[in-house]
Amino acid sequence: MKFIHAADIHLDSPLHGLSAYPDAPVERLRGASREALRALVDKAIEEQVHFLVIAGDLYDGDWRDHNTGIFFSQQMGRLMRARIRVFVVWGNHDAESEMTRQLTLPENVTVFGSRKAESHRLEELGVVLHGRSFGERAVVDNIALHYPPAVSGYYNIGVLHTALEGYAAHASYAPCTRAELHAKGYDYWALGHVHEYQQWDERSRIVFPGNLQGRSVRETGRRGAVLVTVDQGGTQVERLYMDVLRWESVDVDASPFDSIQGLSQGIGLKLEEVLGNDGHVPRAVRVTLKGMTNLHGELLTSKPLLRAEVLNRIGMIGNDRLWLEKVRVATQPAEQEAADLGGIEALADFRQILAGAVVNPELHEQLHQDLQAFLGRVPSALHTDVPLLTLVRNREMAEVIRQIQPSLLARIEREN
Repeated sequence: MKFIHAADIHLDSPLHGLSAYPDAPVERLRGASREALRALVDKAIEEQVHFLVIAGDLYDGDWRDHNTGIFFSQQMGRLMRARIRVFVVWGNHDAESEMTRQLTLPENVTVFGSRKAESHRLEELGVVLHGRSFGERAVVDNIALHYPPAVSGYYNIGVLHTALEGYAAHASYAPCTRAELHAKGYDYWALGHVHEYQQWDERSRIVFPGNLQGRSVRETGRRGAVLVTVDQGGTQVERLYMDVLRWESVDVDASPFDSIQGLSQGIGLKLEEVLGNDGHVPRAVRVTLKGMTNLHGELLTSKPLLRAEVLNRIGMIGNDRLWLEKVRVATQPAEQEAADLGGIEALADFRQILAGAVVNPELHEQLHQDLQAFLGRVPSALHTDVPLLTLVRNREMAEVIRQIQPSLLARIEREN
């Protein structure tokens, strides 16, 4: 017996912030969740699985129009013609309270109710599936406690949308523990809600397949579902990679390089390594520069040139497979950088002023007050992308001054 377990498809999820990147493949990104679902259906038909399980967050909240539901029904119709059944629980994003539009689903699709846990038997396979949908977005009770006990003589599958024992990146909906899941005596728990792949091979096989398609640079790496095969040897779980566009975060050590041009070549080598795995899948890449380097000041003051150099390198590799989301500078100044500027008396005086500013608490308080209005206008999503903003928010003004010092000195030296 074979089935596919997927979750967190977030069909037609809106993509935010793309307008900030003029070279973004907007249409490809916008259609990625649909193409990933289409690929999942292709795989189910190819593998001739007996059924598909979707463990919540099929949708991403209320539809803008009926086209989202129509597309899902089209794909489920393909499975119906292949005689493949589908079992769905609604999660927090597609809870009954969230959806104002509804369409009739194909006959092969079974949605678990939200009032209590339900069980559906597949007698010809000796399988019983237990599940409960979210009726409201914020389900904070441990609904797993009320799932029925395992049915003797059947392969028991629990379908549950849950934060399990707590993940900081995800709201704590339907929390429970692995011990509580094991206590039900099920063979397999098909979980959803956590977007990262997780698997525990204990008394029960417990699996988060992760989300089907990454939606931003915060969801990097391979994404997809799992293929579960059950035979006399037990339960085997195989990961399936369904993402049609992959987000990657690439760290590059800038310390060995003495020019932006040389650094761009090093970045190019890193990007080629990324494409060495699943090279057919296009990548949206964030490049983060790290390490102690004499280029620190120049990198901070020459970001347009730096981005242009990286885009140029991507063009050499093949920009049909790579898109640059952002270049982030997180380097530190090399210790000798300040000494190299010592020949200019004015710069030496300026360094002394900056050194005094680092240990001046009154100045720190004034700077923090002056920057509060600016911080209030900055989108919250940028706070984690720009380390200096985090330092200001945490009132670490001495570190702010230390970090801006190299760029100020580099700018003055270049003007001189």
